[in-house]
Amino acid sequence: MNETSMGNAKTIKLAERRVFSQSFKPLYQEGMGLVEQAAEYLDGKGRAEAKKLSRLAATLYAAESMRLTTRLMQVASWLLLQRAANSGEMTRDQVASEKSKVRLDTASAHDEATGWAELPKDFVDLVNRSLRLQALVRRMDEEVYGSAMADMPPASRRVNPVSDQITLLNTAFARG
Repeated sequence: MNETSMGNAKTIKLAERRVFSQSFKPLYQEGMGLVEQAAEYLDGKGRAEAKKLSRLAATLYAAESMRLTTRLMQVASWLLLQRAANSGEMTRDQVASEKSKVRLDTASAHDEATGWAELPKDFVDLVNRSLRLQALVRRMDEEVYGSAMADMPPASRRVNPVSDQITLLNTAFARG
């Protein structure tokens, strides 16, 4: 074995070390804490604040809150799988198999959407924090398990599956 290949064999993946060690605990707590905060906000203060929004902003709030909860549930699923691997409840292979069902690509309308400026500050803060957490988890996932999205053919990489379905329906009915 030459020096170059020996160096590659000893490469340490920091994300893998973090995910499969005690230093995973703060990330897990941050993620689960954000899930709790979002649920508490959406069921309480957020509900009251949403009633004060214009029709356009209320529609955006409803759509973005669904994206927020979806994003957080996917991140929580990933975190729970890693915790199961850490505690020995699942093997890494089992986790890798199950995590293929987890989507870490829930987008946000973000500040370019009409009505975004009207959304409550606390809500926007939750959305931004969830996006940062999702990006961190996605980077760690790619480093530990490899980039599944890069390996997928372009046709199966869907940025917005709902939009894709609407396009398909429009195409189907336009021909009929």
